[in-house]
Amino acid sequence: MTAQDIQTEIDDLVDEFDLLDDWEQRYRYLIDMGKALPDMPEAERCEDNRVKGCVSQVWLVTETTGNTLTFRADSDAHIVRGLAALMVRLYSGRTGEEILSVDARDVLAKIGLAEHLSPQRSNGLASMIGRIRGEAETV
Repeated sequence: MTAQDIQTEIDDLVDEFDLLDDWEQRYRYLIDMGKALPDMPEAERCEDNRVKGCVSQVWLVTETTGNTLTFRADSDAHIVRGLAALMVRLYSGRTGEEILSVDARDVLAKIGLAEHLSPQRSNGLASMIGRIRGEAETV
């Protein structure tokens, strides 16, 4: 993937969320994104995969192939699962360098969600982003 691919994905996300009239519809769309995540096997919902710093339970599994990272995520909370799905869509299948070049908070601001996240969800999201970026720094 190239930087253009990342920008195209961001533009697609912005366009999708722009079609929604208000933040409640955006939350519903986010929840639907979470529902579309493949179920995570129970064995992967373990302490090693749990994202620390989230009030909700969030699990993140990283697979590395060459210099490309693929992420799978799950959560026990609908909106957080949607945020995890958004992060997977944004970051999965990218190189560490590509991941580090994308500011997820900027993307959330562009799609109109950043200002509507509670402090707890914002902290949890920061933990998810930190974990993904940490994984990206190791490849």
